[in-house]
Amino acid sequence: MTRVTLQTIADRVGVSRMTVSNAFSRPDQLSDELRARVLATAEELGYVGPDPAARALARGSTGAVGILLTDSLTEAFGDWVATTFLASVADSLAMSGLALTLLTPGANHDVVPSRDVAMDGVLVYVCGPESTDVAWLRRRRLPMVGIDQTPVEGTAHINVDDRAGARDSAQHLLDLGHRRIAILTIGFDDEHGIVADGAVEPSGFAGDQRLRGWLDALDKAGVTPTVAIAPFRPAEAAYQAARQLLATAEPPTAILCFSDVYASQVLRAAKDMGLQVPRDLSVVGFDDSPLAVQLEPRLTTVRQDIQGKAQAAVHLLTTVLKARHAGADEPTQHEVLPVELVVRESTGPAPKPGRRKAG
Repeated sequence: MTRVTLQTIADRVGVSRMTVSNAFSRPDQLSDELRARVLATAEELGYVGPDPAARALARGSTGAVGILLTDSLTEAFGDWVATTFLASVADSLAMSGLALTLLTPGANHDVVPSRDVAMDGVLVYVCGPESTDVAWLRRRRLPMVGIDQTPVEGTAHINVDDRAGARDSAQHLLDLGHRRIAILTIGFDDEHGIVADGAVEPSGFAGDQRLRGWLDALDKAGVTPTVAIAPFRPAEAAYQAARQLLATAEPPTAILCFSDVYASQVLRAAKDMGLQVPRDLSVVGFDDSPLAVQLEPRLTTVRQDIQGKAQAAVHLLTTVLKARHAGADEPTQHEVLPVELVVRESTGPAPKPGRRKAG
């Protein structure tokens, strides 16, 4: 089959090759009638348009932005926060005329997306600073914005105010009279259960900031929490950690949770152990996902604006891209977005002394 090129179309229409090229890439250079004739001929001959790689080379840009995920797509798409963020990023990029390219971890593969995929810039979403994929992106000197990452000097970042949200949630429990308070936070994949002496290093920037926020309020009140950790997956790990907390000699009357997903497992454990929420136990989540209002009772939680975070990240990256293109100083600011405590039915006054131990 004969390959259809710009010259093929030019010969059929009786114009120059440049005229045909302009019909696709610079339509303002042609009359409406001529452009319509060129495009109609191209369609008749089965021409799909200029080669994307060649066009990217000529323009000096790909029109695509990468997003690096620390998880596999299966895991990311199983998380409401991640899927909402990704969808909002894609929508925001589309409004700027940009496409989204998903970059999964490339360790132990011949093709490493962060090293090999062409893109104009990249969003780095919840990846550890030691990530080899992040290292490749930095070597390429790509315009970059980190989201929910530990801020790194010289790179723009978007975070939510995890610490303030956690502080407010702990203060809410203190104001309700709770003093036996536990924390269930995110740990590494090979860790779960109660942490001796509360000496815990949570996994990730959000985990660290939320723990700091909870302790800001609890330390000030003279309350020493019992701390348990669980990996984000499987959910059963958080359930088992919650059961351990509720089975201690002096079980907590309230539990602060890393996320709404963790909080749902605490509610499940409490029910299985014969406890009523919030009569016997108050529970607080984080994120205000749709799960929060589907649970029984509805969950007190900290709301973060996932869509707003995505839009802010895209806006910041497009600003970096424009600065790079213009040869100007690129923004490297660290933007922190506000959060809000949403009080629902899963929290109530601390039970009176003598509450029966969970069984």
